[in-house]
Amino acid sequence: MYDWNDLKAFLAVARGGSTLAAARGLGVNQTTVARRIESLEAALKLKLFERGQTGSRLTEAGHDLVAEAERVERAAERFGNRAAGHQRGMAGAIRVTAAEILANHMLMPGIAEFRRLHPEVQVDLIVTDRPLDLEAGEADVAIRSAPALAVSDLVARKVGEYDFALYCSRDYAARRGVPTLETLGSHDLIGGELEMAEGPGMAWMFRAAGGKAPVTRSNTMSNLLHALKAGLGVGPMVCQAADLERELLRCSPVIEEARGASWLITRRDLKDTPRVRAFIDFFVPYLQQLARSQVERGARLQAQAAAANDAAAPGEAALS
Repeated sequence: MYDWNDLKAFLAVARGGSTLAAARGLGVNQTTVARRIESLEAALKLKLFERGQTGSRLTEAGHDLVAEAERVERAAERFGNRAAGHQRGMAGAIRVTAAEILANHMLMPGIAEFRRLHPEVQVDLIVTDRPLDLEAGEADVAIRSAPALAVSDLVARKVGEYDFALYCSRDYAARRGVPTLETLGSHDLIGGELEMAEGPGMAWMFRAAGGKAPVTRSNTMSNLLHALKAGLGVGPMVCQAADLERELLRCSPVIEEARGASWLITRRDLKDTPRVRAFIDFFVPYLQQLARSQVERGARLQAQAAAANDAAAPGEAALS
């Protein structure tokens, strides 16, 4: 009968192309790798590799079994991760990742309350607009915004929905006038750079402005928010953050094509470990309630904007 170390040697040779490369990768000597391959071939009664001067080449049977061995490898990793999670217990660190704007506007007050309830848990917040790879262990929990999530070995709970609209600062509106559909092309526009170039609402804004070029670009949502507050121009922003800023004025309805949802995500093998479970049990209802209150506030602002729109002079209607 073969053991897991035999399979590890098999995969290492298949990936490295030789017993020497496999030995280096596994941190053992070449003789040990060769002996494990021989043991596996004897147990299976199959020849897995053709040996040659330049290395080891998979046979047809070997090719066929690589995928199965990789499934065993993933299962072993999940087994180890789950065991490690139980060993850690409640005390210790949990690594949470979120985009900067979400971390600053939604997570910080919640983390403070969570720590009061669970002082033994250290929350390491990794703030980045780049989605981290949870399956590779870059973080334990992610809070991400996306229209939908791809099928994977992760588990997710929907914690809210988000909307985008165009905003400018009240100071900008006082200097240049409130942007309207008719006048948007004459206003200064704030665009996106790098991953933000195709950010939510960007294409809608530039279409509405007749393809006008931006006066400045930003590569993060948080920086875009600060650019709006500084009065640099008009740009799309998530309503749940911008509506909290008294300096900002919403100057369009919700952009339908930019709607999406926020998700709390973790690995399947981590979700029932004590401190990850405690984090999920606290933050799912916390974020859901926060999202509901922000939606209600947004509805009130929309109603106020509609009333102001009705009172506006011809040609001064809000963007639609």
